[in-house]
Amino acid sequence: MTTLPDVERSYMGELARKTIHLCSLSIPVASCFMPTSTALTILVPLTLIFGLTDLARHVFPTFRHLYHRWFGWLLRAHEKSEQEKHLNGATYVLISATIGIIIFPKIIFVTAFSILIISDTIAALVGRKFGRHPFMKKSLEGTLAFFISAVGVVCLAPKIGYFPAEYTIGIAAALLGAMVEAMPIPIDDNLSIPFTIGAAMWLLYAVFLPTVNVYAMDLAG
Repeated sequence: MTTLPDVERSYMGELARKTIHLCSLSIPVASCFMPTSTALTILVPLTLIFGLTDLARHVFPTFRHLYHRWFGWLLRAHEKSEQEKHLNGATYVLISATIGIIIFPKIIFVTAFSILIISDTIAALVGRKFGRHPFMKKSLEGTLAFFISAVGVVCLAPKIGYFPAEYTIGIAAALLGAMVEAMPIPIDDNLSIPFTIGAAMWLLYAVFLPTVNVYAMDLAG
């Protein structure tokens, strides 16, 4: 029986995690077609279930054993640590989605959260496989992959009036998101990336498109 090298096994684990991570793209896509209240009716219970389950594994040894037995292969080393007691990525994604859809206009949330799901996935896979040049806490290859894919997301994401400035705003925010993803900051990427991009977009809309109603998509939904 052939045993995979540790590096290849680690990459396969990351590939599995990111494949599941991509399923979260259903959140911004679905939010385009439903009122925010409906989206929250779904997201809030899911966030509570995942959050409480995640906390329970740190408190109850028997539950932790069962949790790690079934889902341990999806967890990173720091998420398994009994000393640091980190929440797992799925919990952070749901927390991020719930807070993001509450505080941001829908047009901004959809773009920022889609970049998180798609670009963070591509950056991780490219960086692990092809990363050769260190860049802050990540690799230059991974950061470039993040930015290029994020530009693609910006081009495809819905816009209010499809003004040229909206694309410029999205690309500028995506560049900032790529920098934040590479920075060695003690905040989970699932929180830092979408909130940085969302805040930047909101500010740039206010500065460069002050007459555009950023809540137009919310009102349409």
